Amino acid sequence: MSAPELVDFDEEGADHWITLKLKDGVVVKVKTEVNSITRMGNDPNTGVPIYAVAATNVVRLASVPPGMINKQTLQKGGIYK
Repeated sequence: MSAPELVDFDEEGADHWITLKLKDGVVVKVKTEVNSITRMGNDPNTGVPIYAVAATNVVRLASVPPGMINKQTLQKGGIYK
């Protein structure tokens, strides 16, 4: 087996966010951002190349119903000052 090798890549297409509407009314958006791709060699049974993908999930709250925001947490020095 050959040594692992970083593979350069270009993104194709638009930014793809998955939009999820939760049962409590919150709307969450999620996407995966690829950090790096490494070719690990080839599968010994099929000869097909094997790649390892390092990625990060990005999560955003797109919409929160006003009744779900806890004003007391904010007043007590919550993380959103």
